[in-house]
Formats: sequence, structure tokens, C-alpha cells
Amino acid sequence: MNIESLLKELTVEEKAALVAGADFMYTNPVPRLGIPFVRMSDGPHGLRVQSEGGDNGVAGSEPATAFPTAVTTAASWNPENTYKMGVAIAEECAHYGVNVLLGPGTNIKRNPLAGRNFEYFSEDPLLAGKMAAAEVNGVQSKGVGVSVKHFALNNSENFRFMGDSVCDMRAMRELYLKVFEIIVKESKPHTMMCAYNKINGEFCCENKWLLTDVLRSEWGFDGVVMSDWGATHDRVKGVAAGLDLEMPGDTDICRKWIIDS
Repeated sequence: MNIESLLKELTVEEKAALVAGADFMYTNPVPRLGIPFVRMSDGPHGLRVQSEGGDNGVAGSEPATAFPTAVTTAASWNPENTYKMGVAIAEECAHYGVNVLLGPGTNIKRNPLAGRNFEYFSEDPLLAGKMAAAEVNGVQSKGVGVSVKHFALNNSENFRFMGDSVCDMRAMRELYLKVFEIIVKESKPHTMMCAYNKINGEFCCENKWLLTDVLRSEWGFDGVVMSDWGATHDRVKGVAAGLDLEMPGDTDICRKWIIDS
């Protein structure tokens, strides 16, 4: 059965379920139509896979390789390294039944005190974009998807749920968005992950200009846009803006809002 046929068979309630996760790392399946769940795992420098019933912490994590962090691999200036690393991580994903790796992290480094700088490649968008695109191609060469994060202008851990990245258009285009543009055009990632922060006053998860006008219409992205874990605010506005999947888990009120709208 093709996608168009499946859409006609889905009830409104099932459609609402499909745009939200079932729990921390799984999407909702629709067994009667043969639609399986999608399993995700944190990365991006090695899996953080918990045994069944995990709570997205570290307790009960399965054995996995700790690969060099992005800041380390970027120092090589060699995209072949990150491609090979992506292939190796994808093989571990396959071993654990993981469909989507939550990474790579590709935000531009702006503040040397930012707590997640080690997860990101560089302060240079060309280097970061090329290294990340190679990793994405490596992972996806093995049939495992990625979720490039955190889209966009997510450059600080302070006030992560409410920060507002105020930026003029030239800097945004030439620095902070350029890295994502390179990745989308050179590696076609299966998913993109919305950041927690606002951009010039509007949350990324509700930003139609960011998610639809730029990402889809300009760059040609045709994958799934998902939220960072707990990054959504107005779920209906997010759907209209281009946010496909709310993570981590389903909530009765968000499902009701979607159905009622």
C-alpha cells in the first residue's frame, strides 16, 4: 500500500497520533495498517540506547562505542573521517534496532562558554557543514536515518527553553543557517530537529519562515521535521508552520488541539 492510500485509510485520531511520539524514543505505530513505530537513539558520537522502559537517562544503557566528539573530528579537516564514523555508528544502530540517530549536532559555536560546544564541529559554517554532511552520508548509507540538530541558531545552553537568538538576516544566512543549508543539499538528511530557542522573537518550532519558507521551499528538504524534546509550545501553530513530529511523548491536550483544529 502506498502513502496516498494509507492516508485515506487513517482516521483523524490515528493521524493525530502519528505526529507525536509514544514515549521518549518511539513514535506511535498503527498496527491495523501495518505502520510500524520508529525507534530513535541519542548520539551523535556513539549511541545512548537504554534497555526497554528507559527514561532517556543513562541508567541501563547498552554497550556502545564512544567515538570522538565533533570538536575533535573537525580538527582533522577530513570529511572522510566523519563519513567512516557515521558508517560505524549506523552499524551499531542496526544492531540495536534503532531507525534514527539523533545527530549530528551542527550549530555554530558563538560563545566559548557554551556547554555543548564539544557536540558541535566548528565556528566556521563551511567546515561544520562539510564535516556534518559527510557523517550524515555515512550513517544513511546503511539505511539508518539521522536528525540534524538543533535547527537553528541554538548557540547557548543558558536559558535553553526560553532563549531568543536575535540576529540580522545577513549573519543568519551566511553563518548560522549556512551550515544547515550545506547539509540539506549535500546529504539529504531524513529528519531535522527544531531547537528550543526563539529566533527574533518566535520559537523555532512555530516559525513558518524557518521550517517551510527556508528549509522546504528554498532548500528542498523533503524529510521529517521533529521537535527537540519538550521544545513545543503551541502545537497547532507548530503543525501549520511545518513541524511534523512532536517529541518525546504524546499528550492528551496536544492531540485534542490537533483533532479539534
